Amino acid sequence: MHEYNEEQTDHGQTEVGFAQYLSTGHFMEATAENWESEFLQMAAYVLLTVAFFQKGSSESKKLDEPEAVDRDPRKAKGRKDAPGPVRRGGWILRLYENSLSLTFLGLFVVSFVLHAIGGAREYTAEQLQHGGEGVSVLQYMQTARFWFESTQNWQSEFLALLGMVVLSIFLRQRGSPESKPVDAPHSQTGSE
Repeated sequence: MHEYNEEQTDHGQTEVGFAQYLSTGHFMEATAENWESEFLQMAAYVLLTVAFFQKGSSESKKLDEPEAVDRDPRKAKGRKDAPGPVRRGGWILRLYENSLSLTFLGLFVVSFVLHAIGGAREYTAEQLQHGGEGVSVLQYMQTARFWFESTQNWQSEFLALLGMVVLSIFLRQRGSPESKPVDAPHSQTGSE
């Protein structure tokens, strides 16, 4: 808000209070842009850990034996303690068994759209302050600025995720569930 108000003052505009700032394109764009990369990272993490394995990484499933997360829920359909979607089956179960990745992907899409809307508002305000013309959300999404904002965040998130997976093969953190035990060999998969 303080940065926004400095820009407002520099351009002869009125400063805004906190509540009013929350409705600006500046706030919406910056917040949604950050959320966008986080949700994309988590969706990718969930989906990639289903398909890829890395020997020695505490972030990976075991290479040589099935794990509880791989069980077919259809075999538990008659169990009274199984969640409702498992007991019901069909397309409800199909959604439920993919609900984590679908939710992260949905949150990514919502954040992406909010980033575009907020960014278009902010970009339009800047253009008008400098004698230019406003842009629509779709026009803003075609600018280099929009894609720069998105991809610079995406690359940093994926670099951090890659670092976590690869570094957990060789490095340890005593007491962390994200690490293998300190005395475990590098080749050990999992966090047992």
